[in-house]
Amino acid sequence: MSAVTIATTGRALVTGGAGFLGSHLVDRLVDDGWEVLVLDDLSSGKVSRLAGARRRGAVSIHQIDLRADELMGTVGRFSPDLVFHLAAQTSVSASVSDPRRDADINIVGAVNLLEASSRAEVNRFVFTSSVAVYGREVDLPARENSSPRPESPYGISKKVVEDYLRFWRKERGLEFTVIRPSNIYGPRQDPSGEAGVVAVFSRSCVDRRRPTIFGSGSDTRDYVFVDDVVDALLRAAELGEGGIYNIGTGVETSTEEVFERVARHARFGGGAIHGPPRRGDVPRSVLDWSLARDELGWRPFTTFEEGIGWTVDWFARSL
Repeated sequence: MSAVTIATTGRALVTGGAGFLGSHLVDRLVDDGWEVLVLDDLSSGKVSRLAGARRRGAVSIHQIDLRADELMGTVGRFSPDLVFHLAAQTSVSASVSDPRRDADINIVGAVNLLEASSRAEVNRFVFTSSVAVYGREVDLPARENSSPRPESPYGISKKVVEDYLRFWRKERGLEFTVIRPSNIYGPRQDPSGEAGVVAVFSRSCVDRRRPTIFGSGSDTRDYVFVDDVVDALLRAAELGEGGIYNIGTGVETSTEEVFERVARHARFGGGAIHGPPRRGDVPRSVLDWSLARDELGWRPFTTFEEGIGWTVDWFARSL
């Protein structure tokens, strides 16, 4: 299956556009002919990730906190046709340690953006939620109609924003689509964060340092390549109408197996160090993505072996 191109072009606003996933999305939008405004507070985003897109197309970057009063005017002046909301506090353990900060960034910031988008008469709002909304009690593979029981403030905040989207659609007429990606990996991911174990292992193995596996390594995740998630975002903008879609592969891979695959590709002969499990993590996670297949025509077109190879090679080149 080939990647989708949105039939029309115009103005797209991307929050968190200087981040890992956001910068890949900006690349695709620029290549498809969109004018793009990136809103990012640059707390974890890097302008350097957007260097290629800025050379190729019309990309503006505005450093801003989504909770700021000036957001209304910024969004209104740009007058976007599409809004992709990716910006978030993404650390599960940080959300457990400081739930108030997590809610302030992820919920208050999103509500401010929703109000700005509504006033600007945005055609479609695409929200990147998380597999963290499901928690550990859901039957696996998790389906969109499962009853979410998030166990971390991060997962709770993502679920709350989904609920706000339904309110905004009913009361303000703002059309939306939500994607719930599983664990995203690929080039440009920050190896210093907790959410990117593939990036962490890749950086360590390329640098010939032993990485840390938190817990036994038997915990599983559903790993989906970043380009596949970008394709899902574009399909959500083109075809989704008030829907929520899982974006994953339906395959569980243990943390220990991820390390082994990364180490093999990086030709790293050392073992990993084991540390205590992290608070808020669930032992298993895997998604049923059949609804995205049936309604968006989406499927994961990158194998895990291919994705690991491209990711490790990128880290090797970026020494």
